[in-house]
Amino acid sequence: MSYWKYAPYVPVGERRAKADKKVKQLRKKNPNIKPVIIDGRALAQTWWGKSWNQNLERYADYSNRIGRGRSYVRHGSVLDLQIVPGRIEALVQGSRSKPYRVDIRIKEMNKLNWLKIKNVCEGSLESLQELLAGRFPKLLADTFMAQGKGLFPTPDEIEFECSCPDWAYMCKHVAAVLYGIGARLDENPALFFELRKLEIGDLVNRAVEDKTRKLLDRARNKSARVMEETDLEDVFGIVMEKDVDFKKTKKAARKKTTRQKAAPPPKGQGTDRPSKPGAPDIDQINLEKEQALQELKTARKELRLIQANAKKKPRKEIDQVEEIILNCRKGIGITELNRITGIEKNKLYSLIHRLKKQDRIRNRSYGIYEKNR
Repeated sequence: MSYWKYAPYVPVGERRAKADKKVKQLRKKNPNIKPVIIDGRALAQTWWGKSWNQNLERYADYSNRIGRGRSYVRHGSVLDLQIVPGRIEALVQGSRSKPYRVDIRIKEMNKLNWLKIKNVCEGSLESLQELLAGRFPKLLADTFMAQGKGLFPTPDEIEFECSCPDWAYMCKHVAAVLYGIGARLDENPALFFELRKLEIGDLVNRAVEDKTRKLLDRARNKSARVMEETDLEDVFGIVMEKDVDFKKTKKAARKKTTRQKAAPPPKGQGTDRPSKPGAPDIDQINLEKEQALQELKTARKELRLIQANAKKKPRKEIDQVEEIILNCRKGIGITELNRITGIEKNKLYSLIHRLKKQDRIRNRSYGIYEKNR
């Protein structure tokens, strides 16, 4: 192709058909490929996906070039996108029959910035689910998105290369993959922390530890509901006895017990000794300590669950729908899938469309879906 000659225009339908055909060919050799499929008009729908795209578009180095990849990612040209710690590997279908290889490397996050973010998150996050769903205070959102100091990488922290012959600083194949990352974060936001080599549990663990520390402090302090002697005197107008020297009283009691054996209490009466007037309510303090310890056990149990869930990858809705369809020998319809999964019908239609495009399921009859044999 000469310098002044441009590639011929390819219709959208033809590009999508070409991409779908190539995905089927690649899946025969590698069943684990993960094409990027955009549902609807928005390139990203969750807070993590939108924030990833917004972070790229706010830099002048990228804002004028990254738009070249929108049509590519919308039409399914990103045939495979794999995210591993610090790296993204992808295949993008271009004008040639053989897809181009795109390799993007993300530098490790500055440790000082990560420490500051963890300090801001202390006591602010209640659970891992809230973090991944993007439901957290605006202060944390602003901290995560701080330009150059937040969680998202700057252009200086991103390196990329593509096997295409385009000499541009950022070709449309790289731009498509960068937008594809935002779509992939919609499916699994935990991949963001894996990409940036960050421990997702650190942000939530500090919140749980802070709660545990407060519970322990409450257990050590005397309850505010126990009235002091001076308060009793002021409220009820009575004069309380002065404190007794417990050491002398204890010695006298020991001498008395050695001389004569104490008589058993009469039937029907309790054996509890009367409490000293004005002394703190020991039963109340013990009850408060037991409650605090119980809350502490609950907090520790929650921490263990959070740590266990952080190691597990969240299950995708598309995999859940596929598993149900595969287990139904006679096939299953949308209404039954909606009743079992609780997923809205519009979203179920979208998920089924994706499964059919990936040759994972097929129509048994109109509106009934089964395993693709």
